[in-house]
Amino acid sequence: MRVLTTLCLALLASHSLAASFNVEVEVPRLRVAEYHAPYVAFWVENPDRSTIVPLGLWYDDQEKWLKDIRQWWRRTGRGQSKPYDGLTGATRPPGSHSVDFGELDALKALPAGDYELVVEAAREVGGREVLRLPFSWPADQAQNQTVNGSNELGTVTLTITP
Repeated sequence: MRVLTTLCLALLASHSLAASFNVEVEVPRLRVAEYHAPYVAFWVENPDRSTIVPLGLWYDDQEKWLKDIRQWWRRTGRGQSKPYDGLTGATRPPGSHSVDFGELDALKALPAGDYELVVEAAREVGGREVLRLPFSWPADQAQNQTVNGSNELGTVTLTITP
């Protein structure tokens, strides 16, 4: 019984040490004749762009449009196949959407250092936008970064808690 209690406490302690890596993305409501929800890709780069860690991808079943997320496609997308690395899901309608990438093994394995979260959005019959949010990893203190998009993305906020 004592061993079981010790194992449970160790499991709870390790779970509480997991960092939160929460990204909140605003998809703006655009007044256009033909609206399509944007495809959005999330990945991590270091300042010299040599370390690329795919985090997530929002898209529908039309893979032919993935090439329109140009930077993601060139850096990591074309080298992947289904299922794409990270968390994938459907495109999102206008509004605010939140996703926590903190449990991804690729993020947990990231060496200590300074990085940028890159968020790229592209729409069929629309535009394209890339936003970058700097952060330090691993998180020894809470971090909060916000950047405002100008057309395809609204406000994007990165919140990291140790």
